[in-house]
Amino acid sequence: MKQLAVTSRRSVLALGAGALAASVVQWAEAAVTRSVVVELFTSQGCSSCPPADAFLTELRSMPGVVAMTYHVDYWDYLGWKDTFGAPEYSQRQYDYSRTRGDMDVYTPQMIVDGAEHFVGSNRATVLDAIKKGQAKPAGVPMTLTDKGSELVVTVDAAEGMAECMVWLMPIVPRASVKILKGEIAGQTIEYHNIVRALIPAGTWSGGAKTIAMPKDGVLTSGKISCIALLQQPKAGPILGVAHWGDTGA
Repeated sequence: MKQLAVTSRRSVLALGAGALAASVVQWAEAAVTRSVVVELFTSQGCSSCPPADAFLTELRSMPGVVAMTYHVDYWDYLGWKDTFGAPEYSQRQYDYSRTRGDMDVYTPQMIVDGAEHFVGSNRATVLDAIKKGQAKPAGVPMTLTDKGSELVVTVDAAEGMAECMVWLMPIVPRASVKILKGEIAGQTIEYHNIVRALIPAGTWSGGAKTIAMPKDGVLTSGKISCIALLQQPKAGPILGVAHWGDTGA
């Protein structure tokens, strides 16, 4: 199938369990000065995805990492309709591929800081990309605050910046799904930081800005946490990130 063929074209570095555990401990102990955004594109109909879903669970709790999961819908035809899948998440993945110019779309795919992409189960490569990202200069400072009836995003001023989009992404922190059909029928998979909407909250062009959104319009149906991104359009590099609630970050 296409998904398996796409994944097989990339070499996935296998490390011993002890070395992997040690690398995660080193990350947890490291002093972090910059948050790196990791976006996983996955599907409940993808037999290659469970290892990446499990890895995302670890990344969620790693200092200096803001991790989130998008469920695409293009594997639904295999016999199982993804319970979190939606066309807008598939579209975001396609938009990334067009921005990069490679049209490289597959699952499981992790995109780091809106730029580089990797096979989501390739732990060593993803960890290396995160380490490099955290060594870069800090991004544009942002905050996301609960003000009672509103969620308020503040973005600091930064000189020489072109117009960017401010996204709000309400998330379900965790959910377990028993999959009854398709390639991994019979398995129960736990997912974390599941994006449930892509909300364009406003634009930013370099000046200090505050954006207020009605809280009850963002956090609905189990969406009890939220992530805000400052991103070059349409799906370009991520320049800033803030989070509120149970995101693990």
